[in-house]
Amino acid sequence: MKLEKTFMNFLLEHQMRHGRTLNFVILMESIVTAAQYIEYYYYTGALKKNLGEAGQTNIQGESVMRLDLVANQIVMSYLTQSHQVIEATSEEHSDEVLLAEGGRYFIYFDPLDGSSNIKHSLPVGFLFGIGKRCLDGPEDYHLRKGSEFIAAGMFLIPAGVFTFALRNSGTWRFIKDEAGIYIRPEQVVIPETQSSWELSFNTANLTTYAVPVQRWLNENSPKYGFRYAGSLAVDLHRLLNNGGMFLYPAIVNHPNPGKNRPSGKLRLMYECSVAACLMKEAGGAAIDERGNDILDITPTHRHQRSALYIGNKVITEEMRKVLQS
Repeated sequence: MKLEKTFMNFLLEHQMRHGRTLNFVILMESIVTAAQYIEYYYYTGALKKNLGEAGQTNIQGESVMRLDLVANQIVMSYLTQSHQVIEATSEEHSDEVLLAEGGRYFIYFDPLDGSSNIKHSLPVGFLFGIGKRCLDGPEDYHLRKGSEFIAAGMFLIPAGVFTFALRNSGTWRFIKDEAGIYIRPEQVVIPETQSSWELSFNTANLTTYAVPVQRWLNENSPKYGFRYAGSLAVDLHRLLNNGGMFLYPAIVNHPNPGKNRPSGKLRLMYECSVAACLMKEAGGAAIDERGNDILDITPTHRHQRSALYIGNKVITEEMRKVLQS
């Protein structure tokens, strides 16, 4: 009988190999369990009347789906039970949530990325990034930039795919089996063969982007395939498989000036930085509207927004020159 290596086997081996404590394993067990329950509620949402809008907005002024609230409650519950998290930041909370004074980790998460896809039975994501508290002295509670994350992950729900990055140890993919266990670690490396590359962006917004970005897209789009799912998690999953670039530029030329988003729309800490960590460990790169590396941006507030250009290093560097010209 051949038994598959599970995610927990993989993580335990990693921690033991590097002489690290098991606190991180306990934290990750709580996150994996939360993802499994979110998937359960996704499957049973119609029966339990957990689909549709909740009749409220989040800190960003966006309509909240019922499943957004359910997913957030699930994650917070299991993080609390783990006793490993000193402070959590969620898309669904305006302020930080203090969990365990003796905790070792900070976590930044979006419990349900792409929730507008739910009513169409399309995939959603659960994104998270993890930073470590200061263990050598008093903790100053500063917001961690992406380069300070020790790990980041993305669950694709209900596809049963978990993509996980460990700092300086690669990006890995796990598949959920019939028993609900994530198995079969496979290292993810973004393809360098340009024949498979795709561009992913909202074409409806093309004329609202900065003119140099519009020009680059008009000139280069014919070279590549095109896919856009309207969910960062789904589009990032494809990008890691096929290569190319996902872009969510700043909106600066909208006919209605009130709809311009010069700082970008995606959230830096629990969307852009998480994606950038996964991409870096897979061999790619990620930058913002000014061509700065996403991982090097120091957050000024926990719901800070950013533009995002992410993908293979070659194409991302090409876009960096456009943005900085």
